[in-house]
Amino acid sequence: MAEAANDKPSYSVFFGAMGAFCAICFSSLGAAYGTAISGVGIATMAVQRPDLIMKSIIPVVMAGIIAIYGLVVAVLIAGSINSEYSIQKGYIQLGAGLAVGLAGLAAGFAIGIVGDAGVRGTATQPRLFVGMILILIFAEVLGLYGMIVAIYLYTKL
Repeated sequence: MAEAANDKPSYSVFFGAMGAFCAICFSSLGAAYGTAISGVGIATMAVQRPDLIMKSIIPVVMAGIIAIYGLVVAVLIAGSINSEYSIQKGYIQLGAGLAVGLAGLAAGFAIGIVGDAGVRGTATQPRLFVGMILILIFAEVLGLYGMIVAIYLYTKL
C-alpha cells in the first residue's frame, strides 16, 4: 500500500527503458529499411550507369541520419534513469521514445521508397535528381519532427 501512495514505484524505470528501446529500435528499423531499399535501387542503377554510384549514395546517407535521431533521444532517456525516477517521468519518456521511433520508422520507409525510385529514374533522366533530393528532404524532416517532439516531451519533467 505504501507503493501506491508513492510516486516512484520500482516498475517506473521500465517505462523509461522502454522509451529508450522504442527510440533506438524503431528509428534503426526505419534507417535499415531506407538503406536496404535505396541500396537495391543503387545496385540496379549501377549496372547501367556506374558513373552515378557516388551521386546516388545520398538516400543511404539520409536514411542513416534517421537512426542518429533515435540514438540521441535514447541516450538522453537512458541517462536520466536513476533511483528517484517517477512513474510520470517514465510515461513521458516512453511517449518521447515512441514519438521519435515511429516518426523515424515512417521517415525511413519514405526515404527507401523515394530513394529506390529516384536513383533508378535519375539513371535514365538526370533532371530527376533535384526533384529526388527535394522529396528526400521532406521525408527526412518527418524524422526530425519526431525528434523535436521527443525532446520537448523529455524536458517536461
